[in-house]
Amino acid sequence: MQDQRAELEWREGGIPVSTRFDDPYFSLENGLAETNYVFLNGNTLPDRFCDGFHIAELGFGTGLNLLAAVKAWRDSGQTGTLNFTTFEAYPMTGPEMIRAQEAFHELGALPQEFAPHWPAKRLSLPGLEFRMIVGDARQTLPAWDGVADAWFLDGFSPAKNPELWDPALMQAVHDHTAPGGTAATYTAAGFVRRGLADAGFEVERRTGYGRKRHMTVAQRSS
Repeated sequence: MQDQRAELEWREGGIPVSTRFDDPYFSLENGLAETNYVFLNGNTLPDRFCDGFHIAELGFGTGLNLLAAVKAWRDSGQTGTLNFTTFEAYPMTGPEMIRAQEAFHELGALPQEFAPHWPAKRLSLPGLEFRMIVGDARQTLPAWDGVADAWFLDGFSPAKNPELWDPALMQAVHDHTAPGGTAATYTAAGFVRRGLADAGFEVERRTGYGRKRHMTVAQRSS
């Protein structure tokens, strides 16, 4: 697993699509807007940001969610350090990440700032501590010694990548969430919501982004 790489092709408009899972890495409508809507707004960010805030993520993909979070952090005027830990089984190469990120002009100079570092597994920049844990999250997440304030659950479609939505993995997400912490995902698949609820989260279905009718947010009790 440690040597696995992303298998992808580029579709019209510069959208990377996983050939392993037959699923695009981000929304065909507007990937950045979906990230802001689902993962930032879904976790009540940037309002909850504070020094040492920890975001964890299942499915790093192109790194778009990281850049969006860093932009929101900086735009909010927050000082201190944002921690961002991501779990990824099949990381992209540096050139693939750079190509995907350059499509989002709304991110300003952020893609160029991060480009020399990819495909970093650890990264320390002013205001940011980043770590990528490579491997099968069903093994790596339970072994993680960290706790997240907010989760971005961004695996490929549950119908095509059910392993990343396994009930035992949702339990591990809950167990590595701080009291009062949250999770958000673009999917409202019934078995995903049940898995989160069975793990101990309070689960809410909300209006989804774009053509997706619904999405899911969850909170661990305080």
